[in-house]
Amino acid sequence: MPDFSRRSTEDEIMDNFALDHRELDPVLKELEVINKLLGGFSVFYHAFKQLNMQNGDSVCDWGCGGGDSLRVLDEYFRRRKLQLKLVGVDATAAAVEFARTRHAAYPNIEFRLADVLEHEFREGEFDVVVSSLFTHHFDDERWILLIRRMVHACRKAVIINDLHRHWFAYYSIGVLTTLFSRSPMVRHDSKVSVMRSFSRAELEALIRRAGFTRFRIRWMWAFRWQVIIYK
Repeated sequence: MPDFSRRSTEDEIMDNFALDHRELDPVLKELEVINKLLGGFSVFYHAFKQLNMQNGDSVCDWGCGGGDSLRVLDEYFRRRKLQLKLVGVDATAAAVEFARTRHAAYPNIEFRLADVLEHEFREGEFDVVVSSLFTHHFDDERWILLIRRMVHACRKAVIINDLHRHWFAYYSIGVLTTLFSRSPMVRHDSKVSVMRSFSRAELEALIRRAGFTRFRIRWMWAFRWQVIIYK
């Protein structure tokens, strides 16, 4: 029986930055479908309605994977007559190459290969820094470091879209991926991701330990946390 009272430290297969296209590309395609079906992008739509975004603003997605979040954000902003500069950053070379190829027709989006805990971002380099299903990959101490770096790199806010650790989320994603996923990596990592994720109390404690007091945490379907940390 999994222990839902604390965050797991089990590694995900996707944490291997050396994964090649044969292993990673099918996974990125499946994750895009899962994100769409389970309403993951609505976390960003709701959050950006609370920020005063202007033409020419920039958004950087840390741990961007295949870049699907930036594509849907580009389409979201275009519907609102806004053109933003969108930048995706990931430490896995195969993911960045996949994202560049898949989004070659999106001139407002660029992708960079970098480890966000090592790369020196300028203070306020972007208006907003976002992440989707990324921060649970970090243990508590590195999570705090990551959040401090995200806030350092933004001018307006940080938006985090991540998972709620809950027994229903764990067992339901297990059933869904067993039935519909062809990828052993997705079937393994999806349940590990839930176990590595957060309760509301943990998120609040971590943000306060990082030194921030202007933030908002909201639960959204399906078992997602929306976290906004204001600069």
